[in-house]
Amino acid sequence: MLKQISDKIWGFYFRKFGSNCYLIFYDKKVLVDTSSFENREELLKDLKTLNIEPEDVDIVLLTHSHYDHIENIDLFKNAEIYISKKEKLKANIKNKIADVSRLKLDFIEVISTPGHTSGSISFFMPKEKILFSGDTLFDFGIGRTDFPESLPEKMSNSLKKLYNLKYKILCAGH
Repeated sequence: MLKQISDKIWGFYFRKFGSNCYLIFYDKKVLVDTSSFENREELLKDLKTLNIEPEDVDIVLLTHSHYDHIENIDLFKNAEIYISKKEKLKANIKNKIADVSRLKLDFIEVISTPGHTSGSISFFMPKEKILFSGDTLFDFGIGRTDFPESLPEKMSNSLKKLYNLKYKILCAGH
């Protein structure tokens, strides 16, 4: 299901298990997370509804490397893809994925939010006060910290960082 979040941001919410995705229309088309294989056809259909082909997406931002957030990266052949260095190494992702520290977008801040995974990151759009929290923070709770790659002792500090942002709209991973 597509939902317009603001005049420049659309949310993709799927029927099957996988992460939510968000498309930001600024000077570039930026997709936050790509969801799971189970949602591939629905993702493609929703993009088409917005008159977007996967090849039109300029940048993909990945909040972390769990399969339900990254399985469709292969669709975005022309996109620059970014993830935290810890997540890239952990997932052994080799194909044209850059360390998010190299990201140069003046409308998005990258925030390290370890807890759910050691390299989890969130993205904040300060002008719009919109937070893309991945699996760190949800509308009604926080992300799991019981995975082998989780750092439960770091979650509290990550949540404090996010709460201090004074966001108005939360775009969570699930």
